Amino acid sequence: MSAPPHRAPEALSEADLERLQALLDALPAPLEPLDASMLDGYLCGVLLQPEAVPLAAWLPPILDSEGRPTPARVDDELVGLLRRRHKELNVAIAGRQWFDPWIFELDDAADPSETVLPWVAGFAHALDAHPALMRLPEELLLEPLAAIYLHLDPDDLEDADALLEEIESLEPPGDLEEAVEGLVSAVLMLADVSRPLKPLQTGAGRAGPGRSRPRQSGRR
Repeated sequence: MSAPPHRAPEALSEADLERLQALLDALPAPLEPLDASMLDGYLCGVLLQPEAVPLAAWLPPILDSEGRPTPARVDDELVGLLRRRHKELNVAIAGRQWFDPWIFELDDAADPSETVLPWVAGFAHALDAHPALMRLPEELLLEPLAAIYLHLDPDDLEDADALLEEIESLEPPGDLEEAVEGLVSAVLMLADVSRPLKPLQTGAGRAGPGRSRPRQSGRR
């Protein structure tokens, strides 16, 4: 039986995550699948769309980042693991609950932006593949998008003058924990724009930015 809609499904374990990455790595050439951190950012971008994106639309960009045709049949275990993470993130975003993004620590010399870059790249990949979110009023999206895209090279943000200006007004995160907090907070802020809560969902039971601190990423 699946978890009720108001309850988060069982989180993927470290073993599940390793298996997921192995299944992605096993996809045949010339496919270039996303890695685990990128697909996590991608799924957040998918779940922030104003209309639900069906599996048939969100799965192919994970299996190949270049948009090449993907196999007609995909391993059931791989799809099952992806659906579990999709549901886990959906429950968190719909309920404005803090979640633990898949961020992997690099070596000690890596700065916070370098460490979260794969997740951010996956998020940007989602908005390229599913652009409905970007059709919403720009002024409502600028602040949270800037908090995510500040980790990108400015040269990657072409024809985005307003976004670049907003990014320049932000202080870069001082450490990885702050960078992860910024990503989660920005996702929940975007959800307020693209997936507004119904009146009965608001109130004391809601957990969101400023109400509780997110956990540190356990994927380090």
